[in-house]
Amino acid sequence: MNLWKSLEGILEVRLTSADIPGALEELRKSGTEVHRVQIDDELTVILTVSRNAWSRLRTLADRRGDTVAILRRKGLYWAVRAAMGRPVLLTGLLLLLLLSAYLPGRVLFVHVEGNETIPTRSILEAAEGCGIRFGASRREVRSEKVKNALLGFMPQLQWAGVNTSGCTAILSVREREDSFQQEPDRSVSSLVASRDGIIVSCTVTRGSARCAPGQAVTQGQLLISGYTDCGIVLQATRAEGEILAQTRRTVSAVTLPEGKLRSPTGAVSRSYSLIIGKKRINLWNCSRICDTSCGRMYEEKYITLPGGFVLPVALAVDTHICCEATGYTKSTEACFQALTAFCDSYVRGQMVSGSILQRNMTAQTGNDRCRLDADYVCIEMIGRRRQEKQE
Repeated sequence: MNLWKSLEGILEVRLTSADIPGALEELRKSGTEVHRVQIDDELTVILTVSRNAWSRLRTLADRRGDTVAILRRKGLYWAVRAAMGRPVLLTGLLLLLLLSAYLPGRVLFVHVEGNETIPTRSILEAAEGCGIRFGASRREVRSEKVKNALLGFMPQLQWAGVNTSGCTAILSVREREDSFQQEPDRSVSSLVASRDGIIVSCTVTRGSARCAPGQAVTQGQLLISGYTDCGIVLQATRAEGEILAQTRRTVSAVTLPEGKLRSPTGAVSRSYSLIIGKKRINLWNCSRICDTSCGRMYEEKYITLPGGFVLPVALAVDTHICCEATGYTKSTEACFQALTAFCDSYVRGQMVSGSILQRNMTAQTGNDRCRLDADYVCIEMIGRRRQEKQE
């Protein structure tokens, strides 16, 4: 079977006739081309004809009273026709052909090497701004313009090189040695009081003290000066030390003895979306905007290939948990215990370093609420740095 016959289509048919030689002679006289003749028995013969000769063969058989039946279809014509009847398979083959022609010239993975202090994510974000991203052309990634743009985006890099290996772009970088070396602070500064108090202890490691234990100071008052009078010269430095003082803090807190809490009902709904790079494709119709009675959990599941390569393709799952509001009632004692714990935690959080010496609580109830006024006596560090002007 040559190519032209395969494209035209071949039929293998069975001819049943009482006069087989006469039937074959009629086919010869009509000009019907028969490629192969195989005698099956005295009344049956197997013929191979082209698709175009089938109608002529059937007409001759009907005129003689013979019967013909198709046994087998062969050739590219019938294979293509069968594929046309399967749109899913045809679409898959077409997509595979397009991807085979498109993907070899594109970047699917980006790998960073040579960085120590600069986060890999920062380098990838800068590289994306320079055109090195998922789906970028490999020919554009190799250009010197991309390398220079990457160095312009990140001054911390001393050198950057871009190579491609298959569908992977490899970013080789070298960091500047002085980019992560901190210069010593040579500014002149002093320590002043951050709030009113009575000095308990004063420890000076650099600079000159301007306060003493037992002294009452106000907010903004100088505690340790960055200037030291050495007689002949005035030494300027960065003041260092620890000043502990006794301070007072006042806190007021209010709570309601009655309220509502959300509790899950067990009903859960999930919404899915497809993330490709920075594009999001929602796979649902409604907006999925729920009221405040619903809880929400969000999760992104990225596709990871063998070897640790993570594709920029993820399935985002948005889970909505339906809740109902249930009322609760707290006793007055429980309300004041909660307010006391809150005030203590708040005061400790406001201090840089210190502790609570004593507290005085005043509780009030009325207007369907509980109020707690607390007066604290604390020992805390009150030194705050102030930069001095240099002339």
